[in-house]
Amino acid sequence: MSWLTWDVNLKVRLLGETLFHVCYWMFFPFMALHFSEAFGKDTAGILLMLPPLLGVYASLIGGQMADRLGRRPTMLLGAGLQTVMLGLFTLSSSPWIDYIAFIGLGVGGSLYWPASSAMVADLTPEEDRRHVFATFYTAMNVGVVFGPVLGSFFYIYYRTPLLIVCTAVTLLYTLAILFIIKESLPGEVKNQAARSTFGLKEQWRSYSVIFSDKVFALYIISGILVAIIMMQLDLYMAVYIKEYVPVQPLFSWGDFSFMIGGTKLFGWMVGLNGLLVVLFTLVVTNWTARWNDRRAFIISSIIFGLGMAMMGLTTNVWLLFGCIAVLTLGELIRTPVAQSFVSKYAPEDQRGQYMGATTLQFSIGRFFAPLLITASQWMPPLGVFGIILLCGLISAYLYVIMFRKLPATFGTGETHDKGTTASM
Repeated sequence: MSWLTWDVNLKVRLLGETLFHVCYWMFFPFMALHFSEAFGKDTAGILLMLPPLLGVYASLIGGQMADRLGRRPTMLLGAGLQTVMLGLFTLSSSPWIDYIAFIGLGVGGSLYWPASSAMVADLTPEEDRRHVFATFYTAMNVGVVFGPVLGSFFYIYYRTPLLIVCTAVTLLYTLAILFIIKESLPGEVKNQAARSTFGLKEQWRSYSVIFSDKVFALYIISGILVAIIMMQLDLYMAVYIKEYVPVQPLFSWGDFSFMIGGTKLFGWMVGLNGLLVVLFTLVVTNWTARWNDRRAFIISSIIFGLGMAMMGLTTNVWLLFGCIAVLTLGELIRTPVAQSFVSKYAPEDQRGQYMGATTLQFSIGRFFAPLLITASQWMPPLGVFGIILLCGLISAYLYVIMFRKLPATFGTGETHDKGTTASM
């Protein structure tokens, strides 16, 4: 599906979200350091636990709003809140106001994301969704790769001008949502939503039905295990490299050797992951276009586990780079398929809520992932990496069970009964 044939909603959003992600990642990586300096490490650690928890609830609310009020109003609310919070952050002279703005930014993004993903599914034929989701994922990672590099200069030396520019970019994108983007919620779903109620009781009822869906529960649990593996890029991998990987030459030329190790090597490995995502997301998506969802999920989980676990077998810098490449391959196979799967599986009138519920994978995974650092205090690296590999294998096995419970017609364009699936 060529970008030129996309709906104008998707074209505007791709440009707007790319610019926003670049701006966001120019200051976001420095927030933990900012709050640690302002409040102390202990207090900052506690304070930084709150935004992800609020984000989970905001995602659930955003999902229900997207299905009840529409995709466009929900996205407008999320983007507008981010604009206001960035303006507050720009004008702030107090770390507590900075913290409130930081929370507001996270809540705004959590409200925005389910409606955004649901709109892609609304406007894209099933056979093209992997490619479109992959393109949006690439755009997000452009910000992840280049934002911190730019921010390391502009945030440190020109913080206020940077935040002014970020606020202006977000405001312009909010105005684009208001004046250019059109509603994509199907008419029959909108009419049905108009007859339903909206509130905490209705939200609880809707999500209790979703989480009683055994197939979707298996999907969430499998995703949690993958998230635990992926989080180790920023957690145990950093510990392992610092404690076990010696400083060594990356390359030599005559008497000159470029030495790397420790924190520098960790930064290079994380950067390599981001760069590979930007360069090869669409390549891998096109390569696996003929794969069914079952094959993609199972293989990606195994590759995730292997890519991370193989690091425990070497301290050679080039082999470690190779492990990152393997792990990234698993990420590139999984991500567009995961978003496409939920859009196909979710009933049309609950698509936003299902999208919102998927955020639990990352939130719960983020909660359990640090336990491997604790385990590393009394367990050798091979033991920790063995647990990581086990998470990948169990995730793959749960996907096998999940697809056994799905109707044989799933993914063929034919309808299937969620109620029957949920009762299995």
